[in-house]
Amino acid sequence: MKFCVAVLIVALIGCALAAPPQDAQEVQVLRYDSDVQPEGYKFAVETSDGKTHQEEGQLKDVGTENETLVVRGSYSYIGDDGQTYTVNYVADENGFQPEGDHLPRL
Repeated sequence: MKFCVAVLIVALIGCALAAPPQDAQEVQVLRYDSDVQPEGYKFAVETSDGKTHQEEGQLKDVGTENETLVVRGSYSYIGDDGQTYTVNYVADENGFQPEGDHLPRL
């Protein structure tokens, strides 16, 4: 069940990244790769407006009470200031843990 929810979330994120901005020119999907397996998945998306998103998810402790989906990925986009911003992240039993030069550090 956790895996199905994770795949649905990934699909929604992919759609959001591929959707054209409302007030900008039409954005084209330049690359979309996806591989879904019974105990994991990975995908990569690149759009003509400079956005990229790569992610890989793997089930950990399969078949146990502690079964967890561990997700690692990154996404990049070009900000209004023309700079490219990149966020690397891990999402696991400890929550969502993003890192980026433009993000505050705790």
